[in-house]
Order: sequence, then C-alpha cells, then structure tokens
Amino acid sequence: MSSSAPQRRRIQSIAVPLLGVAVLSYFGYHAIQGERGLIRWWQLRQDIRVAMDMREDLAAQREVLERRVRLLKPEHLHPDMLDERARVMLNLVGPDEVVILPPGE
Repeated sequence: MSSSAPQRRRIQSIAVPLLGVAVLSYFGYHAIQGERGLIRWWQLRQDIRVAMDMREDLAAQREVLERRVRLLKPEHLHPDMLDERARVMLNLVGPDEVVILPPGE
C-alpha cells in the first residue's frame, strides 16, 4: 500500500493541471468560435455595416420617388412631369415626334 500512495499523488499532481488546461481550452475555444464568440461578433458587425449601407441607398431612392410624387400632386402639378407620365402610361407620342425603336422589338 505504501507504493500506491506516492503514485496516487503523482497522478493527482498531473491530473489537476491537465483538467485546468482542458477547461481553459474549452472556454477559450467557445469564446472565439462559439455562437456568441468573437468571430460571430465580427460577422454581425459586418452585417450591420452592409445593412446600414443598404438603408442609405434605399433612403436615397425613396427621396427621389417622393420628389417625383410631389410633382404629381394636384396642388403642385408640374406640366412636364404630367406629360412624361401620361406618355409612359398611355404609350402616346406627339404628332411632331419621331419614335426610334431598338432592334428586335
């Protein structure tokens, strides 16, 4: 029995640090690669940047459309805008205009 006691102490002196390294490795891996880790955080920041850029583009497009709609309102009717929209919607041209169709149509 006396020979197993030093052997047990030697195993414990090795097992405790190995267990600590294993636990630190586990948590370290998940802190970087996990669902809420650093890599996912960087990906989310990039997704946010892309969404913000898309939002700015859509806001600019919306502003252009709102400006065009304002020109068509009855209290601020712009004759050129009305003429343009009527021609597009009704597929009409003036008697002194020439229509040039692209090839294949």
